[in-house]
Amino acid sequence: MAVSFAPEIYVNARPTYPSEWYSKLAALTPNRTLVWDAGTGNGQAAIGVAEHYEQVIATDVSEGQIKHAMPHPKVRYVHAPLSMSEDELVSLIGGEGSVDLVTVAEAVHWFDLPSFYSLVNRVLRKPEGIIAVWGYKHFTLNPVFDSVMNRFIETAMPYFNPNYLYIRDSYRTLPFPFESVGFGSEGNPLMLDLPQELSFDGLLKLLSSWSALKTAKERGVDLLTEDVVKEFESAWGSHDHSNLTRTVNRKAFMIAGKPRI
Repeated sequence: MAVSFAPEIYVNARPTYPSEWYSKLAALTPNRTLVWDAGTGNGQAAIGVAEHYEQVIATDVSEGQIKHAMPHPKVRYVHAPLSMSEDELVSLIGGEGSVDLVTVAEAVHWFDLPSFYSLVNRVLRKPEGIIAVWGYKHFTLNPVFDSVMNRFIETAMPYFNPNYLYIRDSYRTLPFPFESVGFGSEGNPLMLDLPQELSFDGLLKLLSSWSALKTAKERGVDLLTEDVVKEFESAWGSHDHSNLTRTVNRKAFMIAGKPRI
């Protein structure tokens, strides 16, 4: 049983971020006019933060992700290909010093960090604008399942982007040249719990959404074979695997800061 990758899989496969994350970030910004959600993917973070701000500009280099993003009246989704210049992006987002909050959910490790941080410093309001980046690790369930998952991760590791190492160390080595605002800091991220209700079918969709599986398939390697799926089925622990929902536990990590003046 081979599972294929598609952008729409992200919509249902990825965990939901707690609403209090957004309210706590909003409390840090005196102005709540404009947010830039960079690497928006399915728009999950953009929609969450839109509850606290007048407008969200949500960008992604993937046109497929933008097409499948979840609509919201306060969110404007924009395809921002890598070919766009920094000046074009500044104009697209709203101009110099126009953004109250920049959010990056489970994506900053993909970015050209020096270029991205230069752009962030240009668009954030001074001195009160905030940037917040966060990610999460693969979930744990029980010793049997965790052993299967860990072996699968090790098999997939050669196909992940090298910057995936930032995820593995919970952003502890992620460069973050901004002044701390009490939500983690460079080298010392804020650790958070991120539980998720997940069915076995949801697990397969989640695994198939990994970038490593897409890269492996492009190289002629199927990581999620029928034998691997059966191994996961056995570890999930039910005769009716597809309908059994379990609460899985993740560790998330966040760093927030403001421009250094």
